[in-house]
Amino acid sequence: MLDYNQPIDRARPEAPQQRPQAGFNVLELVNLLWRRKIAIAAAALLGATLAVTAGKSLAPRYTATAQLYVDPRELQLVDRELTPRAQDVSGMSMVVESQARLITSNSVLLQVIQQANLDKDPEFGGGGDAKSLMSSLLGLIGLQPPAPSTAEKKEVQLAALEALNRHITIRKTEKSFIVDIEVWSTDPAKAAMLANTLTTAYLAESRNSQASAARRATNDLSGRLKELRERLRNAETALATYKAQNNFVGTQDALISDQQLSASNQRLSAARAATMDAQARLDQIEASRRTTADAGANTEALQSPTIANLRAQYADARKKYAEQAGELGPRHPALRQTEKQVEDLKRTINEEIDRFAQSAKNDLTRARDFEASLNRALEAQKRQSVQLSQAAVRLRELEREADASRDVYQSFLKRSRETEEQETLNTSAARIIGEATVPQRRSFPPAMSMFAMIGFIVGALAAAGWFVAAELLSTGVITPAPAPARRERTLAPQTPRAPEPPRAPEIAQPQPVSRAPEVARSLPEVAAPSLQPAMVEKPLIEKPLIARLQEADVIHTLGAILATGSGVDLTRLGWPTLRPGFPLTTLLNAWRDTRAAVARRTGGKVMPVIALVGAGETTGRSVTALNFALAAARDGARVLMIDADHQAHSLSNKVNRPGKSEASKLGWLSIGSNAAREIKTVNGISVLPAAGGDAGKAADAIRKAIEQARSAGGYDLVVLDGPVTPLAAGGRKLLDDADALVAVLPTSLDINDGLEEILSTLGRAERKLVGVVLDELTPATQARQRGRQYA
Repeated sequence: MLDYNQPIDRARPEAPQQRPQAGFNVLELVNLLWRRKIAIAAAALLGATLAVTAGKSLAPRYTATAQLYVDPRELQLVDRELTPRAQDVSGMSMVVESQARLITSNSVLLQVIQQANLDKDPEFGGGGDAKSLMSSLLGLIGLQPPAPSTAEKKEVQLAALEALNRHITIRKTEKSFIVDIEVWSTDPAKAAMLANTLTTAYLAESRNSQASAARRATNDLSGRLKELRERLRNAETALATYKAQNNFVGTQDALISDQQLSASNQRLSAARAATMDAQARLDQIEASRRTTADAGANTEALQSPTIANLRAQYADARKKYAEQAGELGPRHPALRQTEKQVEDLKRTINEEIDRFAQSAKNDLTRARDFEASLNRALEAQKRQSVQLSQAAVRLRELEREADASRDVYQSFLKRSRETEEQETLNTSAARIIGEATVPQRRSFPPAMSMFAMIGFIVGALAAAGWFVAAELLSTGVITPAPAPARRERTLAPQTPRAPEPPRAPEIAQPQPVSRAPEVARSLPEVAAPSLQPAMVEKPLIEKPLIARLQEADVIHTLGAILATGSGVDLTRLGWPTLRPGFPLTTLLNAWRDTRAAVARRTGGKVMPVIALVGAGETTGRSVTALNFALAAARDGARVLMIDADHQAHSLSNKVNRPGKSEASKLGWLSIGSNAAREIKTVNGISVLPAAGGDAGKAADAIRKAIEQARSAGGYDLVVLDGPVTPLAAGGRKLLDDADALVAVLPTSLDINDGLEEILSTLGRAERKLVGVVLDELTPATQARQRGRQYA
C-alpha cells in the first residue's frame, strides 16, 4: 500500500537491469532494414511500375448518373384510386424501394435493349462487328447469311439482359424519394444514353402498368354488369307483381289502405265526439225540464228567436194581468181574458221547449247511428290492414332484394366508368429531376498516382518482409542488445526505527491483460526513498486519505439516449456515475473524511476550493471529479464544479453537447465569455464550463469566477476539474488559490510513477494534498465488460 511515513525523493535511482529477452527488437529491425534500403527502394519502384502498367492495361469505365424523383403520393385525379396509397413513412419507403427495384426489372431492361440495340453491341454480349463482317464476306460471293432462329435471338437477348444488369447500379438516397440510376460503359456517351433511356423506359413502363391494371379492372367490372342488370330486372319485376297481386296500391309515402284506415279512425273519433255532444245537450234539456225552475234555461232556448219573442209576449201579458188585477175584480171578463192569454203563452213556450228536446233526441239517435256505421267500416278496414300487414313481410323482403341488387349494380356501373377513364390518366408523380450527362472522367480504374502509391507500398513491404524472413532463416533467433528495463524503486537508507510488520513485496507491473485482477486483489505499494536527513524530521506530505473508485461503486449509462426532461442531468452524460441508494459505501465514507479534512485545514472557511489533479488521460480525472461532486451533493452540499482543463475540455464537451442545454441562458456566473456561463443541473450541482483562450487568461477568469461566487454566496464547495499537468503558470496560480488538492491515479498506469510525477509537478503546493483516488474504472483490460450494469 502507499507509504506516507517518508516523503518521496524527486531523484530516481537507477534500478537493476532486467534480463534480455530473445527475439527482434525495434532497433535491430531498423538496422536490418537500413542495411537493405537500396534493395527495398528498388523493390518499391518496381512495384510502383508494375502497378501503373496493370492500371494502364485495364479498360476504362465511365459512369453516368440520372436522378429520378419517385413520389409514392400519386396525383389525386379521381375520388377513388385503383390502388391504395401509402400513408405512413415506412409504407412510403417500401413503395420507393419497390419502384427502385422495378427500374432493373426484366420488362424495363428489355425495352432499353430494344431501343438501344444492345443485342448487337459487343460490349453487352452481341456480335455486331463480327456478324457484319461475315455478312459482307458472304455478300461478296453472292450468298445471304442465314437468318438467326428464335432461340438464338432469345439467347442473345438474355446475354444482353444479364450484361446490362451488371452495368446498372440503383442507389436510393436516405430519407428522401430520390433514386440515383448509375450506368457505366466503356464509352461515356453510351453510358449517358443508356441512363437516360433507362429512366424513360421506366416511366413508360410505370404508365403502361397503371393503364393495364385499369383496363383489367374495367373488363372485369363490365363482364359483371350484364349479370347484375338482369338480376336487378328480375327483382323489380317480382316486386311489382307481388304488389299488384296483394293490392299494395298507394302513393310514394304510404298505401291507400293505410290512408283510408287513418281517415276512418279520425272520422270515428269525430262521430264519437258528436254523439257525446248530442247526449250532453239532451241531458241538459231533460234536467232543466225536471226541475221546478224555468224549463227554457238552456242554451238552445236562450238562443232561439221564437222563444225570445214568446217570452217577450209572456212578460207583456203578465204585466198587463198585474195591472188589471189591481183595477178590476177577479171575475171581470177582461181580467179573465188576460189570464187566459198568459196561460196560452206559457203553454206555447213549453211546447217550443219540448220541440227542442225532441230535436236533441233525434240528433243523438242520428249521431249514434253514424258512429255505429263508422265503427263497422273501421273494423272491416282493420281486418283488411291485418291481411296486408301479413303480406307486407314478403313485400319488404322483395324490396330489400331489389334495393341490394340496385345498389350493387349502380356501384359496379360507376366504378366501371371510373376505371375506364383511369386508363387514359397518368397518376404517377415520378419524374426525371436530373438527366444523365456525358461523364468527363472515368470512374474505374482510379488515377495512376494511386496505383503507383499502392505498388510502391506493397513492393517496399514485400521486400522488407523478405529480408526479415531471410535473416531469421539464415541466422536463427538474434539476441538484441539489452533493453532498458523498468526501474525498480529502492528504499534509501533510513534512520533506525521500530520494527514494523512485514510488507508484501513490491509487485512488478504485469501485462495489460492481467492488470485488472491484480489491482482488484492487492494494490502495489509505493515505496518512496528517504529525503535528506534534514527533511526526515518534518515530512512534506501528511498522510492523505486513500479512496478506491471501483466498478462496484458506479453504474454505467447509455449517454443521452434516455430522456431526462428539462435541465441537464449529470448522470446521463455517458460517464459512469455513483450508484444511487448506497450512502454507506467505502468510497463515500472516504470522500466524506476527505471533505472533513479539508474543513479542518481551512478552519471552517466559507466555500473551500478543492482541485483534482491527475496523471495520464484527462477523462478519468474528469469522471472522478464528477463523482466527487455528486457525492458531496448527495450529502446536501451545494457544489460549484468548474472545468479548469483548458486543453481537453472533457467535462465541458459533455455538458455543452447539442440538445442537452443552452449554457448561455442558464445563470449569472461566467468565466469571461458568453459561451461559458454557469449551467444549473438537476443534481444540485452548478457547472461552469471551460473558458476559451490561452491557459493564463482561462486561469484568471476562473479565479475571478471563484471570487464572484464567494461574494454572492449560495455554494458550500467548489470542485476544480484540473488544471491539467504539466502545470502552466496559470494552472500553478489556481493551485496556489486552492485550499486542498486530491490526486487521481489510474491503476492502468504505474501508481508510484504517477504519484511521483504529480508531486514533482505540484512543487510547494504538495502540502495541500489531502487525498488520493485510485481510479480502477479504466484498467488496461478495458475491453472486458463482464460485471457491468447499464441503466
